[in-house]
Amino acid sequence: MKIAMIGTGYVGLVSGACFSEFGVDVTCVDKNGAKIDQLQAGIMPIFEPGLENLVARNVKAGRLRFVTDLAAAVAAADVVFIAVGTPSRRGDGHADLTYVYDAAREIAQVLKPRAVVVTKSTVPVGTGRQVEKIIRDMRPDLEFDQVSNPEFLREGSAIEDFTRPDRVVIGCRSEHAKQIMAELYRPLYLLETPMVFTSVETSELIKYAANGFLATKISFINEMADLCEALGCDVQDVARGMGLDGRIGKKFLHAGPGFGGSCFPKDTKALAQTARDAKSPLGIIDEVIEFNDRRKKAMGTRILNALGAQGTGKQVAILGVTFKPNTDDMRDSPSLDIIPRLQQAGVTVRAFDPEGMAEAQKLLQNVTWCQDEYECARGADAVVILTEWNRFRSLDLPRLKSLLSRPLMVDLRNVYAPAHMQQAGFSYYSIGRAPVIGPTSP
Repeated sequence: MKIAMIGTGYVGLVSGACFSEFGVDVTCVDKNGAKIDQLQAGIMPIFEPGLENLVARNVKAGRLRFVTDLAAAVAAADVVFIAVGTPSRRGDGHADLTYVYDAAREIAQVLKPRAVVVTKSTVPVGTGRQVEKIIRDMRPDLEFDQVSNPEFLREGSAIEDFTRPDRVVIGCRSEHAKQIMAELYRPLYLLETPMVFTSVETSELIKYAANGFLATKISFINEMADLCEALGCDVQDVARGMGLDGRIGKKFLHAGPGFGGSCFPKDTKALAQTARDAKSPLGIIDEVIEFNDRRKKAMGTRILNALGAQGTGKQVAILGVTFKPNTDDMRDSPSLDIIPRLQQAGVTVRAFDPEGMAEAQKLLQNVTWCQDEYECARGADAVVILTEWNRFRSLDLPRLKSLLSRPLMVDLRNVYAPAHMQQAGFSYYSIGRAPVIGPTSP
């Protein structure tokens, strides 16, 4: 079986590489010639653990290639995946489907009979029908199938999520398409992966519903964290007590500065707009969006309050700027709200991130970028953990303390235990837990 993967962004590149690992012949297509040149040279345009080796192995085996020629790739393909971007549309927050529909028009011109066109991009309900209509209008005599196959990849864990998923969701209308997709994912049957076959429209909604629910869990525990601070409770104990309930589960119950990334912000907005268009508004999702925006903006003020004085003349060390660890993705990262807020208050910002600084430099101005966490902390009035990279979980606290102008840490990811930080002689502020004020007496 031959696949053409249209788009070499995060979803297209990871999906194409993983399908080739399954033994499928995959051609990844992108109009960006510079990106294709990079990929052909073995240079990854994104950071994702294990991706570089996975790509190199399958390119060497002849199962994976990167081209700019869409027509040749599609003409030879049994299955064509559309994996292009669907960013939020300016003005109303709906998904911008320009790239999806443009891809459908180009595919229509060269698609071979009996081929299957699969929408892998995250799209609103009804997009699949429109993709099918575009192709049928251009090729009315062509026999083909249109399928929805949403992705559920977590940045930083994408390869594991693709090769060992919780489930595979496939929306299709014919037995032929169902058989083709089942064959494509046959290696996962060995792992007894649940295969959810449904209508195209239901498949499209499943992706949005899943992301909307996960975003709601994050916002819920963040709101509980605020209540814990008001009542003198510990949000981590609350989350653990909740998460042990099998009906709730422990995942996505980690209090923090708010969600970001390529999925939750745009998908919650698109879901809310889809619901309004259908005259069935989702009040919960609307509030999640608003609460998350407020929370990210409030984190800068939280840091300023911990400093105990106006920000003018102060220096803060930020550890981590990406929206989560194990990625270089800066999209909607809380750092994009927090750092400007500090700077507006007169704070000088120093920052370090293991993978995200190149992207961050395009988005953040007047930041001193450092080589490691200890250079970042030198002379700072406070150190802030903003992204929970593993290397920040085991900092040399005595060394860190000696480099800071005062022993103050603001931990927006609850990486450390308050009692441990008290023993280390830090003033320590975290999320949803009582602060440690002042160093312990000798």
